Amino acid sequence: MAAPTGPVSAAQAIGEYLQSPDDLVKVSAFRKKLEKEKASIDTRLKNGVKEQLQATRLGLKKFLSTRDNVQAIKDEMVTIEKECEDPSVRVATFDQISRVSMVHRNFESTEEMVNNLLDMAAQLDDLEQMLAADRREIVGPAPNLLVIHFQLNQLERFRNQTMHQAKKASPSSQTTLTRWFERLNKVISEFDEHILELAKNVVNLVRAGHSDVVVKMIKIAEVEGKEDEKTVVMRFVKKAAKVDAALKFRSLQAEARVLKHYRSKIVKAITQSIHEKVEDAYKRSEDNPVAFLDDLKWLYQDIIRIESDVVPCFPADYDIYSLYLREYHKALNAVVKKIATLKTDASVLLSLYEWLKEYKSNMKELNVSPDLLDPPLLDGKEQTLIEDYVQLIIQKLDEWSANLMKTEVADFTKREEPPELDSDGLYGTQGGVILFQMVNQQIDLAAESGQGAILARVVAETNRVMRSIQDQWSKVIDTEFKKQVEKPEEVAGGLVEYCIALANDQIKSADFAEALLARLEPLVSEKYRAPINERLNDAIDGYLDIAKKCMQTLIDIIFNDLKPATKNLFQPPWYDGIMQQVVETMRDYMTDYQSYLNSALLDLLVEDLIDAFLLTYLNGLANAPKLKMPTAADRFKEDITEVFEIFTTLAPAKDVEVRFEVLEMILAMLEASKDIAFLSFWSFAKVHGPNIAFVEGLMKSRSDFDRSTVSEIMDSIKRKVKDEGLTDPPEPTIMKKVNVQNVFSRFLRS
Repeated sequence: MAAPTGPVSAAQAIGEYLQSPDDLVKVSAFRKKLEKEKASIDTRLKNGVKEQLQATRLGLKKFLSTRDNVQAIKDEMVTIEKECEDPSVRVATFDQISRVSMVHRNFESTEEMVNNLLDMAAQLDDLEQMLAADRREIVGPAPNLLVIHFQLNQLERFRNQTMHQAKKASPSSQTTLTRWFERLNKVISEFDEHILELAKNVVNLVRAGHSDVVVKMIKIAEVEGKEDEKTVVMRFVKKAAKVDAALKFRSLQAEARVLKHYRSKIVKAITQSIHEKVEDAYKRSEDNPVAFLDDLKWLYQDIIRIESDVVPCFPADYDIYSLYLREYHKALNAVVKKIATLKTDASVLLSLYEWLKEYKSNMKELNVSPDLLDPPLLDGKEQTLIEDYVQLIIQKLDEWSANLMKTEVADFTKREEPPELDSDGLYGTQGGVILFQMVNQQIDLAAESGQGAILARVVAETNRVMRSIQDQWSKVIDTEFKKQVEKPEEVAGGLVEYCIALANDQIKSADFAEALLARLEPLVSEKYRAPINERLNDAIDGYLDIAKKCMQTLIDIIFNDLKPATKNLFQPPWYDGIMQQVVETMRDYMTDYQSYLNSALLDLLVEDLIDAFLLTYLNGLANAPKLKMPTAADRFKEDITEVFEIFTTLAPAKDVEVRFEVLEMILAMLEASKDIAFLSFWSFAKVHGPNIAFVEGLMKSRSDFDRSTVSEIMDSIKRKVKDEGLTDPPEPTIMKKVNVQNVFSRFLRS
């Protein structure tokens, strides 16, 4: 940290030069140098003091001279004032002369006033005719404008002087004069209105080739402006001056002018005309804001016209170009905000967003200063239009889908009428068609934005709506099936038909979603193609899931009706033959399914129906009591034959054979003797896995095997499985779903 600095003493200064003994030799030279510098400084100081004294002396002389002149003028003014205050001192007959002069002036003034009042009616007739002619063609040459203004100005001055002089007259005289000037006041008012109408039509006048009318209007405004200034000054002087001094200004007493403020009124009229023009253009297309935006080319034409033809008509201090630009911008901003707040149609918001970008570009091309466009339209928050646009699409999707589902679910649950038949004679609903009409409409709007992010977001919201609808259908199906099972006497009929119709509709919807995906993929970049693909494929999977749920419900309805028969599988009544009842029930249902169900769904339904039957049959076998052999094996064969026949009418025989192979393998184990039981098991296990619990239960259920035999067979099976390392197949088979009772239950059963 540096030490604080302060004044340097003489000793310190000398110390800087004399830092060693050798420096003493330089003392003499250093002293001469300092003496020389001191002499130079003294000389300059003396010259400066001398010059300052001379300047001060000259100033004092001028000040004294000025004081003498002021005093002389003051003395002369006092003398003049005394002589003016008392002219009778110098003129003996001054009082008589003054009275005669006053009478003469009053007589002339009265005569002039009377003549003017008598002539005023004829002048007003002419003025009214000229004004009416000019006003009939507001965008015309206005040939009488200056003449009218000049004559009205003269009459107005006459009125002001007369009314001022009549202030000391009787009230009746003042009232009479007021009535005399009523017509003049009306004409003046009409002329003022005419000036404002011209101001509102400046651009139209210039476009019609009447720039001179605009110049005349501005000249009139300048004349009236100067008169206004003069009036204001006079009123100020009259108010500020003493009463005695004010009486000397006769013109002040005669001045009763009404301030016109033409310039501010003209500016206000121009501003009003701009806002009215924009607002009128909007009202003409209020039901179609997009048309309003498309028709705004006239605005740019006006700006070009103003810059080239209107600006030269106005004085520079009007800054008329800036006035027009700012007010056009403000008027547009008001309308644009109004359009943005409507939010009735997403396409309008998108058009507005595109127009705002075009507006900026056009203004830049016209070299319009950004200062004239401040604040920017919508306060520069045009990006919020995109958010509003997306939110409006989402809102519409939510509203429409909610209303659609309300109707669709009501029809599904009430089932007052059979489902509709489509052109192929299949049951169906209009829900999917209507939904995708709405979806495609909103997707098209999003695509028009040209922004992949918007399209991807709308697709995501569409997926959300579709998934929501799918969840609703899933719950409705569960609820209606539960009612059908628990309280069949209280529910409406037709659940089968409506499940078929819903399944068909889901397949159509999946096709619609796939077509939509194919249409959108080429429209976006890879960045947005992936999420769009993911969302729509997710929706497609959802539709297929609901279709499968409908298929499962149809199967559940069949087996709900088959409960009385299936619960007797492998029970005593089974030996008498119950499979015919099962087959006929499935045949009745499948007849309806085949007639009204989509063929692709029908194939899936048949596959699932076969699996459902096999699982029901195998679960019954896995949990069966003692089987009477060989009667049970014979009945098993007959069951396979009966069911195989009906399923071959629904699906290719080869496909049915593949699915029934498990029953054939189990039948082989059921019929096998003690010696070959292992061989039949091994054929079964290589396809379906060991399934030790099931096989052991099957062996124990055979009445022809005692406990030791079963134990011997199972020991060999378990040993072989262990030695060979046999496990379940990679792809689970139907045996994986078979529910086998626990060991303790089987022990009690055996």
